[in-house]
Amino acid sequence: MIARMDFAPLDGITKRVFRQAWHACFGGADRYFIPFISPTDQHILTPRDRRELEGLEGLSQVPQVMAKRAADFVWAAKVLADMGYGEVNLNLGCPSGTVTAKGKGAGLLADPDGLDRFLEEVFATSPVPVSVKTRLGYQAAEEFPRLLEIFNHYPIACLTVHPRVRPEKYRGTVHLDAFALAAAESRNPVCYNGDLTSVAGVRALEAQFPALGAIMIGRGAIADPALFRRLQGGPPASREELRSFTTALYQGYQAFYGQAAPAAQRMKEVWFYLIHLFDGGERLGGRMRRSRGPRAYEELEAQIFQELELLDAPQGELA
Repeated sequence: MIARMDFAPLDGITKRVFRQAWHACFGGADRYFIPFISPTDQHILTPRDRRELEGLEGLSQVPQVMAKRAADFVWAAKVLADMGYGEVNLNLGCPSGTVTAKGKGAGLLADPDGLDRFLEEVFATSPVPVSVKTRLGYQAAEEFPRLLEIFNHYPIACLTVHPRVRPEKYRGTVHLDAFALAAAESRNPVCYNGDLTSVAGVRALEAQFPALGAIMIGRGAIADPALFRRLQGGPPASREELRSFTTALYQGYQAFYGQAAPAAQRMKEVWFYLIHLFDGGERLGGRMRRSRGPRAYEELEAQIFQELELLDAPQGELA
């Protein structure tokens, strides 16, 4: 049985308002990873970042930092330690071209020797434990043995592995054979992340890796907010729960932005995943993505709840 379940960070979605509403309505995650901050050379924490990093009562949270220079990461780690965080996560997984072109995220994996020097400085000077979220490599899964050798040199709090390489982003079959290397040979605790969208999928992973102590779920928990609960033997989400959740989230966004239009846009991003929990939701989901304005959003959400059958688990690919 998996001992710890983490909620993955999805930039633009799992921000403060979402984490607060999701935890209040469903919960079940042991830890929530905060979408990355990327410190600048000026070493200034923006008001936007500071709002995002403010503690939420009752939530165990881990901030994620993306940086090209070790000095920038260490500066952020010190700021986060002063804010009360006991762990900081290094993002080596973001596959975005605009990110990797700057040598950040998965871009750091392109230079293993440079990554080694980066980690050496980080672990020599960080005031708090550092965990790492990584991919298998920059271009090919065959890069992973060398990367794992580097990771094994350092006391990483937890090595979370998304078993794809940068060009694959979030599509295609995960490389479980490469993840098996991490599970067998990592000197640090290992967490699995990637395409976990159902109880059956997690149980299959447990069967293949019985010693695995932690998993991280992102898109699967947005598409099925009761997934963590179901993994602990609880019931699937009810229509009433989902309606309460989307209402609370929409109200939270309106309070945060001070107006309905950006709140509706944020809700459409959540519904991109949540629509998979409704039978035949593709039609209304497509209409919602193309809709404009709060009123159109509100009408389509009401139609979804009124007309579509709720499933126990999401269907279709959560691209």
